[in-house]
Amino acid sequence: MKAGIARRRPIRLRLTLVYSGLFLLAGAVLLAVTYGLVARSLVVSQPSASTQALAYGVPAGKICQGLSPDQIAQCKAHAQQSLQDAANASAAFQRTKTLTHLLDFSLAALAVMAVTSAWLGWIVAGRALRPVHAITAAARTASEENLGQRIALAGPDDELKELADTFDAMLGRLDAAFASQRRFVANASHELRTPLTVMRTAIDVTLAKPGRTQPQLEAMAAEVRQAVDRAEALIEALLTLARSDRGAGAREPLDVAVLAEDALDAAAPAIGSCPVTVDAALRPASALGDQVLVERLVTNLVDNAVRHNVPDGWVRVTTGTREGMAFIDVANGGTLIPSELVPVLFEPFRRLSERAGSPEGTGLGLSIVRSVVVAHHGQLTARPRPAGGLEVSVLLPGRAE
Repeated sequence: MKAGIARRRPIRLRLTLVYSGLFLLAGAVLLAVTYGLVARSLVVSQPSASTQALAYGVPAGKICQGLSPDQIAQCKAHAQQSLQDAANASAAFQRTKTLTHLLDFSLAALAVMAVTSAWLGWIVAGRALRPVHAITAAARTASEENLGQRIALAGPDDELKELADTFDAMLGRLDAAFASQRRFVANASHELRTPLTVMRTAIDVTLAKPGRTQPQLEAMAAEVRQAVDRAEALIEALLTLARSDRGAGAREPLDVAVLAEDALDAAAPAIGSCPVTVDAALRPASALGDQVLVERLVTNLVDNAVRHNVPDGWVRVTTGTREGMAFIDVANGGTLIPSELVPVLFEPFRRLSERAGSPEGTGLGLSIVRSVVVAHHGQLTARPRPAGGLEVSVLLPGRAE
């Protein structure tokens, strides 16, 4: 345990050591520069002997009185040399004493300031890292059931506030994602339960009749088959949505115009039963993407335009290239759609009719379209038409010719 604590050095301690180390380094450099300048200014000078003698108050002539001329000359020279040596020794002593005092006091002040800087560095590091502790506490308390807590850091707009705001945004996205996942699971369970209930009811009602006839059994079988088809379509849509949410797979060259033509051919029975008028302007639209997902995207757009229409309505499908990207525009007539309802239509299990088990489809068509567009890094726009109906435009990355 102690070894683990010894190995674990908190960032606050490391910051304090860095602050103190930088202060000591700067102080040592300043002390060395100051010491060198003072030492250089206190170089022992070489004054003349007469100046030294006057400085000491002892004229050389009085020292050598009563001697012969030769002896006087020698005495004066010796006296001057002695006085010069004494002056040099005194200057050297003063210089050494001054530099020693300067070094002692400077080292003592540097030591005191080092301790003070370490104390202040510890306080400053703690205050600077306070937002990090708040982020850590929020991360520890965050869970799938508790994603509503936010740091909401106040203060200057610096890197730590940016980090806290980014963490809050991440928690918001996670909260929205988990809520969407819970809604999706609940809606999927409800949608899958509907065909199962229909099948069970049809079987139980038919078997409860004492004299079951062949037509009754055939009607029950047809009803069960319809419920099975609906469950199969729902499961296939769920698998497609899950695949598109994981991102596009292997990308290959494709022509959106060809896919749109195939989708219109497949929707011919539904188009004839409505009936609706189809206006197709299919120009080549070369793109690079997942063949299966893009095909489902085009099919869902066409099916949605045909299904959510009015008798004797119309559908217009246009493909081509725009700004270097392949596009498909699908517009249809129909009932009036409030503009605030358009974004909701691209969420899973959201329909114009909220009735469970509605024959309008699985409620996943447009959500799959949005997911496929996101997986291909494309663009999706939708707007209601003033006269009724919806107009959807999809842009997909084109391939270089």
